[in-house]
Amino acid sequence: MAYLRLIEEGEATGELKRQYDEAVGRAGKVFNIVKAMCLRPGVLREAMSLYRAVMFGPSELSRAERELLAVVVSCANDCHY
Repeated sequence: MAYLRLIEEGEATGELKRQYDEAVGRAGKVFNIVKAMCLRPGVLREAMSLYRAVMFGPSELSRAERELLAVVVSCANDCHY
């Protein structure tokens, strides 16, 4: 099992705190997949920007179809997220 040092919400400052606050606003909590990028807040910011573009940007696919594709890819990769 890989080990990642995760910064918890109460420890976050600056850009990371802003990213965590946005995560709470979106989902009501900070998921571990977000915390996995905590040591590089700029990377986290860009990753979330990409996520929003893919999931909410203009597309011929519905939101449900996009979510379904994400689930299928996660299953194919044996990923629990």
